[in-house]
Amino acid sequence: MFVNQYYNQSQESISFTRQQASDFAKQIADDFNPLHDIDAKRFCVPGDLLFAVTLAKAGLATQMRFNFSGMVTDGIELMMPTKLVASSEVTDANGKQYLTIETDGETTENPALIEALIRAYVGFSGHTFPHILCDLMSKNDVMINPARPMIMYESMSIEMLDLSATNVRLELASSTLSIEGKRGNAVLAFNLFNGDTLIGSGEKHMVLSGLRPYCADTINQISEDYLTMKANYHQAA
Repeated sequence: MFVNQYYNQSQESISFTRQQASDFAKQIADDFNPLHDIDAKRFCVPGDLLFAVTLAKAGLATQMRFNFSGMVTDGIELMMPTKLVASSEVTDANGKQYLTIETDGETTENPALIEALIRAYVGFSGHTFPHILCDLMSKNDVMINPARPMIMYESMSIEMLDLSATNVRLELASSTLSIEGKRGNAVLAFNLFNGDTLIGSGEKHMVLSGLRPYCADTINQISEDYLTMKANYHQAA
């Protein structure tokens, strides 16, 4: 599967180089979060890459929930599940947990469906900022700290109605942001289609920290800088 090029397999564990994780973020997810730059001081592997590798190695179930509990950096040897059970986890050699996976219902290892789902979801997820989150912040009159933007990927869930499909198209169904002091909880609900037929749905949950009063000029500058960085990358590629 295409995702195999973005991790290294060693005996029973896998690991990621900075280049692999950064390439996945930029080339597959179109995600230019500075945390995924190869020279980032606080570098972390995209959560969407962990999601993709889990599906590629263990398969897809009709109901799945992914809870992210730690930031994965380059070179960490991770123990990944190779089959779906009711509850499993991704840990390192010391037992530190980075991800839990809960599943229910029928399962499939259909590579065409899994690849189509990965590409559809990851492409959507990578466009969360600035496209969706900036609109939510404007509507709620809050914004992230421009000096230290903190947007954490908390969890995602998915429910499939059809495991026989080979094409997947994702549409945003709704987006909400609830505020508790300087913390915000964003929920992005989406639907999955094969052509015009609904084949599934899901949600992505994120936590925004260090919120402050909204300033349109500041957010516009952050968005402009982000989109310029993306354009420069694609122009140089």
